[in-house]
Amino acid sequence: MSPRLGDLGRGALTLAVVGALGLGGLLALRALTAERIAEQQRAATLRALAVLLPADFDNDPQADRIEVVAPAWLGGEDALTVRRARRDGVIEALLLEAVAPDGYNGDIRLLVGVDARGRVIGVRVVEHRETPGLGDPIEIERGPWITGFDGRSLSDPAADAWRVRRDGGAFDQLAGATITPRAVVGAVRRALQFVETHGEALAETPSGATLAFRDAPPLEDSRR
Repeated sequence: MSPRLGDLGRGALTLAVVGALGLGGLLALRALTAERIAEQQRAATLRALAVLLPADFDNDPQADRIEVVAPAWLGGEDALTVRRARRDGVIEALLLEAVAPDGYNGDIRLLVGVDARGRVIGVRVVEHRETPGLGDPIEIERGPWITGFDGRSLSDPAADAWRVRRDGGAFDQLAGATITPRAVVGAVRRALQFVETHGEALAETPSGATLAFRDAPPLEDSRR
């Protein structure tokens, strides 16, 4: 082999090694970032749970939980968690993970607390990518908008008022942003409908089980 060919071979090998190291570093950074995001989401969920749990329960909702695949109701294709708060074995509240898939910048992940009478205990956003300064006031840390669901039910407001005001509904939109609150209102309403339709199964299924629901809200409701 000529010296020139030998130099070319060593140069190619060096480039390959550098490229492999760079790719490995990139993959490691991506894994670390994904882990951090997941940890932040877990922390946000725990904070939300502390707020949304009913005042009177005697079980461990973190252990008394099931996984639910219900894309048309809860918005996510993957399994989402439903936690149960009980007193003396009786359901006091369901705490549902839900996804608003039609946010301005993608999925908005929520935790929705629903009491035994079908009323919203509260709603909290645990993850989103909405535009800072426009869509992010859905976070409780940035404003009180999300508390507008507290105490609401499928009959309060009436069915045709489960919309933002711009669409003729009862819920405020955000200044300069309508898509984001519209998506959250729809997701909360579908979660309430899900509890009304399938609440018995959600309450009685043994902890640790996974349920799948392939039905959907009525078509006219899914467009609200």
